[in-house]
Amino acid sequence: MDLQLKGKVALVTGSYRGTGRAIAHTMAREGAVVLVHGFALADAEIVAAEIRGQGGVAHAVAGDILTDAGAAALHEASLKVAGPIDILINNYGTADAGTWAATETAGWIEAYEKNVLSAVRMTRLTMGAMRERGWGRVIMLGTIGSTEPAARMPHYYASKGALATMTVSLAKELSGSGITVNIVSPGLIRTKEVEDRFIAQGKAKGWGETWDEVEPHVLKNFMGNLTGRVTVTQEVADLVAFVASPLAGSLMALNMRIDGGTTALVV
Repeated sequence: MDLQLKGKVALVTGSYRGTGRAIAHTMAREGAVVLVHGFALADAEIVAAEIRGQGGVAHAVAGDILTDAGAAALHEASLKVAGPIDILINNYGTADAGTWAATETAGWIEAYEKNVLSAVRMTRLTMGAMRERGWGRVIMLGTIGSTEPAARMPHYYASKGALATMTVSLAKELSGSGITVNIVSPGLIRTKEVEDRFIAQGKAKGWGETWDEVEPHVLKNFMGNLTGRVTVTQEVADLVAFVASPLAGSLMALNMRIDGGTTALVV
């Protein structure tokens, strides 16, 4: 399927690693001009070089999006190398450990800065030009915890919940503009970090020493789903690329859960 993304300029925040890296690669394979973002330019350049080595078009850009000045610097750098941004993918965020008892106020504020205000800053910087051109995409990366938050990491789930409500508010703000706004919410994703963590646990618990041996225990003891396997990063990236495409013009204000049926809810 041709997603009709050729020549579209896409900024993927936090794309120097993990799921963002997979999204950047996928967008480039679909023909988009990808802006790979890192807090340090050298980190972003590694992924941009990977994409160029595979025949895609990518530029490394840097900026500390936890500050107004850093976000503005990132936006200016993006305009300089690629022109106006057509697609903003607010991928950056962190899931820092914590509990109701142990996480102090500063931890709650930090979670909001990372998971909400970073996206607010970049959205406000880019949405005006999208509106002027009459086309654009704003995609947030959330979590199924905005639908079913856990007791652990309450500051993280609260911030991601704010990101979900912000998505609907922004969609209403941009109604009729040609810009769509949606949030893609994964469950547990099989990243390298997740593999390493659970394989280490598996060795300690006697489950095995490979992912294939450990995965059934992860699903049974940590986060199960209806597919019987953990979602991989490429599946998340493929969904994001479709939502970013002209083919998805009728998708608006949606929270799209990609979790293998962990949250099997009618909503």
